[in-house]
Amino acid sequence: MGQMVSDSIDRSVQALVKRDEELARQVIDYDDEINLAQHDIDEKCLVLIATQQPMAGDLRTILAVSNVASELERIGDYTEGIAKLAIKLSSKPPLKPLIDIPRMAEIGRKMLMESLEAFAREDADAAPKIGDQDDVVDALYDQVYRELLVFMMEDPRTITQATYLLWIAHNLERIADRTTNIAERVVFTASGKIVDLNR
Repeated sequence: MGQMVSDSIDRSVQALVKRDEELARQVIDYDDEINLAQHDIDEKCLVLIATQQPMAGDLRTILAVSNVASELERIGDYTEGIAKLAIKLSSKPPLKPLIDIPRMAEIGRKMLMESLEAFAREDADAAPKIGDQDDVVDALYDQVYRELLVFMMEDPRTITQATYLLWIAHNLERIADRTTNIAERVVFTASGKIVDLNR
């Protein structure tokens, strides 16, 4: 499921950059498969709880797995949103070269894969480093926000397009936040401690 979501992040932003409406529609359709994967994981978690009556660390792991699947499903929703906006923007000339938005997506994907690898290894030491990368995404979002505000103030005709790009950047910022939540579950699984890496 993590790989499916990672692919969706990449393809949604590629659809935006390349103005590829067909690729964007594939991302939108793919969200159904991500949703099905989440339902399957949750069902298996419930069966384990009902039939095995897990205790302590095993129960923490099952709860964390369900939570991680939920975070992945939400990230899939964000990529679907990006794809829908990519379709709206596909027929318009770009306001500016897209540099920071693809960079946000690249960091978000890297964070996602690192958090899932840490989860599989129960590597609580890796979690804070993933949280640190969220700060980089936040800084890029602030930069995109300021640049697009300038476009809108200088030329009101750019407001619609700039607003769509702002929503896309916001979705990417939220993807990084959700990935940080997954990293928090790594700590929870390994130690039973609840930490806040988004402070």
